[in-house]
Amino acid sequence: MRKTFSLAAALLLSSTPVIAADLTLERVFQSPALQGAAPRLPKLSPDGRLATLLKNRSADRDRYDLWAVDTATGQARMLVDSEKLGTGAEISEEEKMRRERARIAGTKGITAYDWAPDGRSILVPIDGDLYLASLDGSARRLTNTKETEVDAQVSETGRLLSFVRNQNLFVVDVASGQERPLTTDGGGTLSWGSAEFVAQEEMDRTKGHWWSPDDRYLAVARVDESPVKVVTRAAIGAEGTKLYEQRYPVAGSANARVDLYVLAPDGGSKVKVDLGPDPDIYLARVDWSADGKWLFVQRQSRDQKRLDLLRVDPATGRSTTLFSEASKSWINLHENLKPLKDGSLVWSSERSGFSHLYRWKGGKWTQLTRGNWEVGKVAGVDERARRVYFTGGYDHPDEQHLYWTSLDRPGKIVRVTEPGWHTSDVEMDEAATRALVFRSNPNHPTQVYLADAKGQRLAWIEENRLDASHPYARFLGSHVTPVFGTLKAADGKTDIPYKMLSPPREPGRRYPVFVQVYAGPSGGQVTRAWGNPLQQYLVDKGWIVFSVDGRGTPRRGRELADELYLKLGSVEVADQLAGVDWLKRQDFVDPERIAVYGWSYGGYMTLKLLEASPGAYAAGVSGAPVTRWELYDTHYTERFLGNPSIDPKPYEAASALRDAGKIADPLLILHGMADDNVVFENTTALIARLQEQKRPFELMVYPGATHAITGEERQTHLWRTIESFLDRTVKGKE
Repeated sequence: MRKTFSLAAALLLSSTPVIAADLTLERVFQSPALQGAAPRLPKLSPDGRLATLLKNRSADRDRYDLWAVDTATGQARMLVDSEKLGTGAEISEEEKMRRERARIAGTKGITAYDWAPDGRSILVPIDGDLYLASLDGSARRLTNTKETEVDAQVSETGRLLSFVRNQNLFVVDVASGQERPLTTDGGGTLSWGSAEFVAQEEMDRTKGHWWSPDDRYLAVARVDESPVKVVTRAAIGAEGTKLYEQRYPVAGSANARVDLYVLAPDGGSKVKVDLGPDPDIYLARVDWSADGKWLFVQRQSRDQKRLDLLRVDPATGRSTTLFSEASKSWINLHENLKPLKDGSLVWSSERSGFSHLYRWKGGKWTQLTRGNWEVGKVAGVDERARRVYFTGGYDHPDEQHLYWTSLDRPGKIVRVTEPGWHTSDVEMDEAATRALVFRSNPNHPTQVYLADAKGQRLAWIEENRLDASHPYARFLGSHVTPVFGTLKAADGKTDIPYKMLSPPREPGRRYPVFVQVYAGPSGGQVTRAWGNPLQQYLVDKGWIVFSVDGRGTPRRGRELADELYLKLGSVEVADQLAGVDWLKRQDFVDPERIAVYGWSYGGYMTLKLLEASPGAYAAGVSGAPVTRWELYDTHYTERFLGNPSIDPKPYEAASALRDAGKIADPLLILHGMADDNVVFENTTALIARLQEQKRPFELMVYPGATHAITGEERQTHLWRTIESFLDRTVKGKE
């Protein structure tokens, strides 16, 4: 192990004596988390006096409590203690799956909350029931049932709240606690007020009902899953196997039928929204105008090549198409629709080839941003100062920042956040005068601070200072700063970015390489942000850790993204192999000791890489891989491969099973046996094919685990298994 200090460590801890300890695999997954505090769900109170966030405990990295920070003084306090308020009751299977789809599987305590608009209380769901927490730390229990209340929301005035129980929508009067069912026919395949599976999993739409600004209306989704194929999902656990009859819309099959209604919260009226004559569409987004006069609905076609913005009269349900976006490949959904008080709309579009902002008013368009870079999300709009704030890669695609530009005189882009930091998230108040900024860089884990509209830091919300008391301080002595660069894609002309962490290199020595891959159209790895400490552990063990974002990964423009259309498992595979060719030309790399590892889409990529170029890698580790895209859901898969019931050829070409017999290098397969995302059948199909082809492989499965293998013990076991496999098959080749 190396004991020399990096420059970053010396600067950070120059006044504090530090011992450079060995980073162990066990410590990577123990509490407290090595990255320090990892807060979630930042929000500003309506009056801006408090910033709230979910903060994990030092003794239990997976348990979250609700904290509040005074924005004037920076003083922090725990507002709701999840252990004191919660009952410890086991959450329902429905809630487990919702957390899985929200990528927070394994978390405990408080996972969501919602400020009342009057700023005097906060709605907090815990252990399947709802509580209304006051700012003095007291809490009032609103529900006490065996059933789980989900999708809870506070109305815009704060007088009412809503939730879904037993697939029906309820409204509660906050003052009296009296609840009223707005629907009663939910049950079986019919539900009201909740997002359907593909909306939660693939469309980033977690809501199924929406309050109007004056509480006059509730827009409510009615979901009929009766057309959806029934899949028997086996959740194989240590104590036995549970079978779940799950409605899962595999590619090419029928989706749920989703309708939209406008209901009065007193139950007095119910109006169906006209979503058009074609029932086979996606309800993509629902928003209200600033004055509550109109309902805006984004309707996406089944083939995802068209997105319409509808304006709906809530009193009659009549709809008008304001404008449409079209693509020859697919339309990416976004959260950037912002209705303004003057009746205009802020909108983002990729019509120029890159995601940029536009203002629409009365049928006329004004482009607000332009250039060969991408806008991320609209963080806020200051209508008084006439500015729109947004995240994006104006300075560099690998380093996101908060910017603003004028609504009336666009052209000038002003950066708000500091250079040298990657802004991973921003939450602004309603008037866009304050911002909660989440930032990190390769040498500092995530910090959260409150800033004004100019970017001036007003208070630390979570400084997460790398001082001697920080969990990572003992290991800073061997911390390695990544090197970023570009190499040529397989087409020989496109520059694609890479990230590399390397142990201190001795002249003439060649090192093994751990290639971590995800790739595909929905995930990039090369960002100038804090990395997973697991990579630092691998470097400590003598590995070079390397990743490359090839063509198709986000933030690079539609021209490169569209190269994957109908061709998953082709272009991105070629670019990963180009990365390996580049590695093998470096005099510090041992070309015979390069391993590849990936999870989910990365697991699929591992298989495709071993199939495409036997011998390019010394070994591969494939976690929870998609092996047959026909087993995956409609919205994700059809976006990139089309509908297999119309044209199955792209699916045949993209399959990881067709060429499984070509895998000649050592292979380790890992999978959770209760995975409801990439179902375990993907791995059993691969196992069968490899056995038919007489191809040896190694396998480790995790009973009861879903798509993410969670928990300190199982995560340690997972990586100990991977390490042992790679030590034998790659490192052992010295």
